Order: sequence, then C-alpha cells, then structure tokens
Amino acid sequence: MSVSALILAGGRATRMGGVDKGLVQFQSQPLIQHVISRLAPQVDEIMINANRELAYYNTLGYRVLQDEVADFAGPLAGMQLGLKHASHDLVLFTPCDSPLLPTDLVQKLKAGLLQANADIAVASCGSNNHPVFCLCKKTLLPSLHHFLAQGNRKVQAWQKSQHYIEVDFGDDNDAFENLNSPDDIIKLESKLAKAHVD
Repeated sequence: MSVSALILAGGRATRMGGVDKGLVQFQSQPLIQHVISRLAPQVDEIMINANRELAYYNTLGYRVLQDEVADFAGPLAGMQLGLKHASHDLVLFTPCDSPLLPTDLVQKLKAGLLQANADIAVASCGSNNHPVFCLCKKTLLPSLHHFLAQGNRKVQAWQKSQHYIEVDFGDDNDAFENLNSPDDIIKLESKLAKAHVD
C-alpha cells in the first residue's frame, strides 16, 4: 500500500526563540532536510505543513500546505491537511524537528496498523508514546474535521477516540527526539559527535 507523508512544520516554535524550526541548522543542514532525507525512501509522496517561511519551503520541491484552522491550531490542523490532500489511503505524520527519525518508521507502523486492522498506528518507545509520529487512514478526515470544529486540539484525545494502536520501537528514544530549543540542538550534536569518536 502506497503511503503519503506530511511533515509538520507549522508551529510557532516559541522555545526556539520564534525561529521557524524546520530552518534551524543541525549538523550544517536545516532540520527539515534531515527529515526529508530519512522519509523520502520510505514513502510515495511528501507534503509539508508550514505557516511561515513559505518561500523557503516552496524551494524544496514538495507541496506546501498552510493551516486552514486559524491561529496556529497545533499538529491536528496539519494532520487535517494531510488527510485532505494526500494522494494515498495511508498518511504518515512526523514533526520537522526530529532529524534521527527511524529509517523503518513506515514499515513498522504500517505492519502494526494492518495486522491490528486499526485506523491509527502511533510510535512508542517503552512507556513513552510519540503521538505526532503516526500513520493514519485517510478515511479519518471527517472524524478529525468534526473534532477540530468542536474546538478540540489534543492530538492523543483524537487518536484514542479512534481504532488506535501503539507500535513499540524499543528503547531508541533519540530517534523521536524533538529539538525544541537551541540547547537541545547543541546537546544532540555533542552526543552524536562523541558517539562518532567512540
């Protein structure tokens, strides 16, 4: 089954000093470039949800979608766009600030989703789940539209109201690390540099 992906880059990024997170440099490349290079071999279509820096995002060669819900409504507004505009029946969502996302993310989530005949598969590492790393069936669009129209914004609340499963990726929490601040970037770059030396 073919899979579309939407990278969520539409947030305010307040902890990053308001700088658009997808453009923040990590190992000399914008964060979103790391995400694209890991996702591209795994999916059949990539879209980007962005609300700022549109000129830059449009240079990347993928469809750029702006929120239809006003005032930075959070990840669910981006997910709504992904379900609405995806060319394929399965839609993967990832944030733009997790440069080490698993290279088998789609394979594992899809296997879990199909095996359980679920509508949403969410990545987890032991007791930590990562709701913005998820694979959804496109048929969930009416449900999400209704949820948002009621003024709801919590990703997990919507996911858990559907036929939902979690797929365990073991203890590789680094793969799902969100880089929310300049400090986070410095720490992860140092950790990777140290691991390379060791």
